[in-house]
Amino acid sequence: MARTNQTLAQGVLQDHPLEVQLFHSTGPITWLWLAIRLWLGWQWVQAGFEKFQNPKWMDGSALAGFWQGAIKNAAAPHSNVGFDWYAGFLNNLLGSHAQTWFAPLVAAGELLAGICLIVGLFTGAAALVAAFMNFNFMLAGSSGVNPVYFLLGMLLVLAWKNAGWWGLDRFVLPAFGTPWHTGQLFHRAPKPVTIPPEA
Repeated sequence: MARTNQTLAQGVLQDHPLEVQLFHSTGPITWLWLAIRLWLGWQWVQAGFEKFQNPKWMDGSALAGFWQGAIKNAAAPHSNVGFDWYAGFLNNLLGSHAQTWFAPLVAAGELLAGICLIVGLFTGAAALVAAFMNFNFMLAGSSGVNPVYFLLGMLLVLAWKNAGWWGLDRFVLPAFGTPWHTGQLFHRAPKPVTIPPEA
């Protein structure tokens, strides 16, 4: 009780029980995260694989066309591209012919993020990369499935500690740890202190 009062006195609120169940529990909720992971991961694997099979995507011409359409629509009233700075960003990418390397990077990112989600490897990071791609597609004026994928991706980011419980994260995260907490592979036992004998 003293700890609870101390925490509240410092202005930090405790987690809601539903939040604990969703994002911290290794109970039945992990089956829901598994289902979301498998479905979303498969969507990304399919999208990435299709891009690798498409010569127009891999040479950058399809992506350049998408960027050009977004830039053209940005000047129209009630455009799907709501920010001039993003249209300028796409224009700079086009001007530097970045589509030649950016398109294969997108395909690889989609494929790798999907694989990581399916096998439950670094689930939070993979979901963040996937959601970031959805976010950019939406900024460029493409809706479609992107809002749903983005929402599911962000939920997996929030559930990074338990979303990969039925996957490789169950073993990899404790072994490698996080940037703020070393894992078992990098944990060193403290050296024993030796007391020199008295003269």
